[in-house]
Amino acid sequence: MDTDELSDEAYQGIIVEAEKFLHDLTLHFGVLASRCKNEEEYIDLALKLIGEIRTAKQREYLDIYFGQEPSIKSVHKVLDRMENNIKMINKIPLLERNFSRWGMPRYIRNLKQIQK
Repeated sequence: MDTDELSDEAYQGIIVEAEKFLHDLTLHFGVLASRCKNEEEYIDLALKLIGEIRTAKQREYLDIYFGQEPSIKSVHKVLDRMENNIKMINKIPLLERNFSRWGMPRYIRNLKQIQK
C-alpha cells in the first residue's frame, strides 16, 4: 500500500505527527507503508517501529535520523504522542474512518460491499 491509502486519522496521527518532529522520522513511517497490505497491518508495524526507535541508543540516532541527533527525551515525547494517536485511531472502526485525501482505497470499498 501507499501512504495515500491511509485514513485521514492514520495519516494525521502517524505521518503528520512524525513530520512535525523531523522529516527524517517521517521517511521511516512513509516507507513502512510499502510493506503493508492494509491500514491495520500498517498500524501494527508502526507500533513495532515506534518500539524499535524507543529502544535505540543515542549513538544509533545518527543512522535513524540521517546524521541528525535529536535528544532521547524529545524522541520519546514524539513517540508517546504517536502511540497515543494510534490508540485513538484504533478506537475508530476501520470502516468508519475518513478517507477524504485521496478517496477510499479498494480494499475498504470491498469490505463495505461485503458488509452489505
